[in-house]
Amino acid sequence: MRPHVNWLIRACYPALPWVLGAGLMAAATAPVGAPPLSKGVATSPVDQEPISPIPVPPAANPRVLALGENLFADARLSGDGAHSCASCHDTHTNGADGRVRSSVLTGSDPPYNTPTVFNVALSYRLGWEGQFRTLEEQAESSLESPDIMGARIDELLVRIRNDADRAQQFRLAFGRHPNRADLLDALATYERSLVTPDSPFDRWLRGDTAALSAEEQSGYETFKSLGCVSCHQGVNIGANLKQRLGVFHRLSPHRPEVLRVPSLRNVAVTSPYFHDGSAATLQEAVRRMAKSQLNQTLTDGQIDRIVAFLRTLTGRYQGKPLRPATP
Repeated sequence: MRPHVNWLIRACYPALPWVLGAGLMAAATAPVGAPPLSKGVATSPVDQEPISPIPVPPAANPRVLALGENLFADARLSGDGAHSCASCHDTHTNGADGRVRSSVLTGSDPPYNTPTVFNVALSYRLGWEGQFRTLEEQAESSLESPDIMGARIDELLVRIRNDADRAQQFRLAFGRHPNRADLLDALATYERSLVTPDSPFDRWLRGDTAALSAEEQSGYETFKSLGCVSCHQGVNIGANLKQRLGVFHRLSPHRPEVLRVPSLRNVAVTSPYFHDGSAATLQEAVRRMAKSQLNQTLTDGQIDRIVAFLRTLTGRYQGKPLRPATP
């Protein structure tokens, strides 16, 4: 199964580098209680693993990229002019905001924890419910949502056109006056650049067998043997299929029951966890997920090994390793 699936990845990936088509992977056969592995010893050829390393992002027009970065941090893109996309998706706090659930403009109870924007371009669908197919579609919805940015794009364009410097940025990037399509294109172009390659696990996948400790490799084998990898696989280690939450036991009182599987990239530095932010630590999240989704009651040793592996998924942004956000 695994060689066949990886053939599929290799066949599809060059043509569609930012779309995942791996499907479900078969769980590995290593026993759950296997002893720690020897340091530097790979358990199987890395080209047969159900997870792929993060590639170099696609080339982008530098003027469009710079414009998108400026717009992402521009509070004038909100209806009240008080907050920006970066207010919730702050690259200085690992692409999220660290809150259980972010406040919303309308004052209603916010439904979801804010997911990180890092590696978002590697997801096959966007949003906790996977309702958006493209970054442009998701950006448009967020800008015009009364709960999120509370803006009308036609009004935003008037503000931008009245700013000589920003309007000039649009002309240099696109050769024309600001319009809806170019605004969304600039934001999406910037988001595509927010990848975090070169995690220890990526280095291990690329052949550096010493990149993982014995405990971390054992955690990866436990992760596979339990079946976690059946949903968390591919280049984004998730974010490529939807799944029912609470297959065996209820995980959360908050609906909906079917959600897009989140990416596990940088999971060690993007707490709290789950769509409702109800798990404060990785240990708690692993324990609850195993019970809910796999009907498994894990030992402390199994949890520790899996968490050790999950910590190896923390990558680098602009060449610097991500760190837990400080309160």
